[in-house]
Amino acid sequence: MATSVRRTTLTLPAAPLGPDNPLPALRGGHDLHRIDVPEDAGLPADMARQLGYQPLRSILPTRMRDGYGRDRRSTDLDALVLENDRLRATVLPGLGGRVHSLHHKPTGRELLYRNPVLQPAAFALNGAWFSGGIEWNIGATGHTTLSCAPLHAARVPAPDGGEMLRLWEWERLRDLPFQVDLWLPDGSDFLYVGVRIRNPHHHTAPVYWWSNIAVPEAAGSRVLAPAEEAWHFGYERTLRRVPVPEYDGADRTYPLRSEFPADYFYDLPDGARRWITSLDTEGHGLVQTSTDTLRGRKLFLWGAGRAGRRWQRWLTEPGTGGYAEIQAGLARTQLEHLPLDGGAEFSWLEAYGPLAADPATVHGTDWAAARGEVADRLEAALPRADVDAAYAAWLPYADREPKESLATGSGWGALEVARAGLDLPGTPFDAATLGPEQEPWLTLLRTGTLPAEDPLPGAALTAPAWRDLLECAPSGPATDYHLGLAQWQAGDRAQAVRSWERALAHGAGALPLYCLAVAESAAGEPDRAADRYAEAAAAAARAAAAGGPHARVRHAVRTALAREAVPALLAAGRTEAADALLAGLPRAELDRGCFRLLTARVRLAQGRPAAAREIFDAGFEIADLREGDETLGDTWYAIAERLLADGGPVTDTIRTRARTEHPLPERYEYRMRPA
Repeated sequence: MATSVRRTTLTLPAAPLGPDNPLPALRGGHDLHRIDVPEDAGLPADMARQLGYQPLRSILPTRMRDGYGRDRRSTDLDALVLENDRLRATVLPGLGGRVHSLHHKPTGRELLYRNPVLQPAAFALNGAWFSGGIEWNIGATGHTTLSCAPLHAARVPAPDGGEMLRLWEWERLRDLPFQVDLWLPDGSDFLYVGVRIRNPHHHTAPVYWWSNIAVPEAAGSRVLAPAEEAWHFGYERTLRRVPVPEYDGADRTYPLRSEFPADYFYDLPDGARRWITSLDTEGHGLVQTSTDTLRGRKLFLWGAGRAGRRWQRWLTEPGTGGYAEIQAGLARTQLEHLPLDGGAEFSWLEAYGPLAADPATVHGTDWAAARGEVADRLEAALPRADVDAAYAAWLPYADREPKESLATGSGWGALEVARAGLDLPGTPFDAATLGPEQEPWLTLLRTGTLPAEDPLPGAALTAPAWRDLLECAPSGPATDYHLGLAQWQAGDRAQAVRSWERALAHGAGALPLYCLAVAESAAGEPDRAADRYAEAAAAAARAAAAGGPHARVRHAVRTALAREAVPALLAAGRTEAADALLAGLPRAELDRGCFRLLTARVRLAQGRPAAAREIFDAGFEIADLREGDETLGDTWYAIAERLLADGGPVTDTIRTRARTEHPLPERYEYRMRPA
């Protein structure tokens, strides 16, 4: 059959994404990948430089996406299908361009882990993310802020004369446009993917890219890559070089032979072909290979321990098979960012397809022989020279203009085109995509004034060019608030505080107070932060009580502020103020898992551990529990210790007893490292 690109609808049980968090995302979030590098780690010089190169200060200008729950309903999702006589790839343009499925027709095999549900969870840099398929991660260390966002999509001529699916968008964390071109050459068993990241600015920009591939996980599944060593990142925040395949008494190329989640970044030798594969006990599975620019390869495993299994069930349906991730990126590790000069670009070609290898060799004890078997079978199925040739053939098509729009992304790229007059062949950011979020910024661009908005200042822009425009604009509630955000993101915190104080003087309400509270907390002033949080919560409560056409938004601000204010008040020893703040919330909010946990923490701080324990015993779920967050376990054991102490001091003996006599129930077990 001729290669085709067509629209379809995919129906899945899905939890709605809900609204974004209305508070500005001033913090970098839970820094799961902060590392402590031992002195004897022996990092290569380029890795050492790139580990410290421009990490995010926050996820501004994006917002946190935490409005989802865990109630799933049958949902129709827009999907795009690429198909030839050998493969069928299903892509979700409204969800980050995720490749949901890659089906090999001759064998009837699904090559990816295809999640039977769409369940958001707090794994992306900005929250909502879901597991399964192939995802395109750009921006900074972690899952992209575009995980659950729409991308532009269109038909484009393919190098072989057929059709190609192009996905593109403007990535806001680093202000860079990117594109992903997918096509299936006629008669090919491999999906080709051409990727390009451009820097249209005059300054050098930090770049991050990892293609994450979820593959089925079984007891006999083995991940292979052409490496004898790897950089191991454990969630104890350490990075060190380890041998492959055996490390610490087990063969870690089998994902289920580890207890806790871990990353293994394979150290591929210079000049070696770039590939990674996951093969089952029969030697069948998926292989990914690429041109040499995509240097890194990685295995992420959940492990066989209670927490890893719990996370797997949390992300899908209980009783379904688990998954591991094989990944490919621009750097050796995901902890690095690479510099991209102004006016330059990174581009490469990836290929995804089935692999069949001799199972006895693949699963034998001779690691060199196992790697060699895979390399030979890959070369026979898709020669390295063919991948390089396909990349060379694709490059002239990267600038081809789309023939037919298939999906629409955001208007942020169009706004940047309007501001800077950018010429980006192949990735048009049409003015027709500009929407309500961009409208105030268009006004600033055209008139020099940022209009005030009701009820809240809207979506943010924090890049230097927009900061310059804000600094020249007349002072006002929205202008000073947004200028503070841009200054904060640039690291100029003193100026940010002054801007928010001016916004407050203009009557901008709870949001500047919240920003000032975060600033006090970041400055190590818990008492002053608590004061600001209390003021912000009171202002939000007054606004919510006023009702009016924007009541829903004001209630969302009040709830989001309460969730952040209660821990700040507890940290400052203001237990009763925290209790009163919770008591003022609607019953429906207090029944949410995040507020059940906060209530338990307040009861514990009040010296009422039995009341706190009752909340845990009744059971609750936190829909947006962050990856690596240990608050559930910490609170459980703190309650157990106080119960055992019975009003006396908590000793080391009591701490030990708490862990043996009051083990953490499985429903609350999400710890990604040893206790």
